[in-house]
Amino acid sequence: MNAPLAPLRVREGGTADRAAIERFLEGRAEVQPFHLPAWFDAVERGCGQKSHWLVAERGSAVEGVLGLSHVRSPLFGSALVSAGFGVGGGIVGAGAEALAEAAWTLAQRLGCGSVELRGGVLPEGWERRQGVYFDFARDLPADDEAILKGIPRKQRAEVRRSLGFELKVDIGRGLNAHYRVYSESVRNLGTPVFPRGLFEAALDALDADIVTVSKDGTPLASVLSVYHGGVVYPYWGGGTAGARAWRANDRLYYELMRHAARRGCTRFDFGRSKAGTGAFSFKKNWGFEPQPLVYAVRG
Repeated sequence: MNAPLAPLRVREGGTADRAAIERFLEGRAEVQPFHLPAWFDAVERGCGQKSHWLVAERGSAVEGVLGLSHVRSPLFGSALVSAGFGVGGGIVGAGAEALAEAAWTLAQRLGCGSVELRGGVLPEGWERRQGVYFDFARDLPADDEAILKGIPRKQRAEVRRSLGFELKVDIGRGLNAHYRVYSESVRNLGTPVFPRGLFEAALDALDADIVTVSKDGTPLASVLSVYHGGVVYPYWGGGTAGARAWRANDRLYYELMRHAARRGCTRFDFGRSKAGTGAFSFKKNWGFEPQPLVYAVRG
C-alpha cells in the first residue's frame, strides 16, 4: 500500500535554503536570470531592495519557489515584485496558489500595497495586465554568415554600413565606458539613470559581460548582457548622440550576436519594450516578433 502524499507547505526561505533553491532551479527550461538568487543578490546589493524567498515543500523536497524584491518608490509606494529590475520572474514549479497567497500575506506584513509577478505560473484571481509590454526573442544562428542573413534586408544594410567604418569593438567587463554611454543615453530619453552599483553587482553575481563600440577612442554604444541557459539577454545598453552617424548601435548588436553564438548561445532575447516606442520599432526592424507579456498583480 502506498504511503499517503505529504501535504504541501509554504514557508519563508533563508540563507540556509539557497543551495536547495539553486538546485531546484538548475536546468529548468522556464527559468530566466530573473528567477535566480544571484539576480536578487545583485538587485539588493546594487539598489538596496531587500529580497525575500518563499519555498513550497513536500516533506523535505522543494517543489516550488518564488523570489521577491521589496521595492520602495517615492512615487508608487512600496511593493513586492518578482523580480525587481527584471522583465520576468514569478513562481517556478508547484504550489502556485499557496505561494501567491503567502506572497500577499508577506506584503501585508511588510506594509506593501501590492504584489506583482512578472511571469511564471500566474495565480488564479489576480489581475492580469497585458498589452503594455512585449518581449522580443528568437533563435540565434551558430555562424556569422547565417546571423547576417537572418537580419531583414533594410536592417542588414545598416549593419553592412557599420562594418565599413573603422570601429573598435571591446568585449569584457569595461564598466567605466559602458556606464558613461548608458547614462548619456537614458538621460537623453528622459528616464532615470540606474545606479552604477547595480551594474557592478550584476557583473559580480551573474554570468555577464559588456560589449562596447568605439570610434577613435570615444565609446559610442555599449550593452551589458546576461547569459543563462543558452540565451543571451542584452539588458542595459544605449548609445551616445554620436552613435547614429557611425551606425554604432547596429554594429553593437550584430557583434553581440556573433559573440553570444561563439559562447554557445542558441537564442537571443532582446528584452521587453512598450508598444509604439522607438525601442519596439528598432527590435522589429531586426526581425524580432513582439510577444505580449502578461503580469499578475494583487493590490
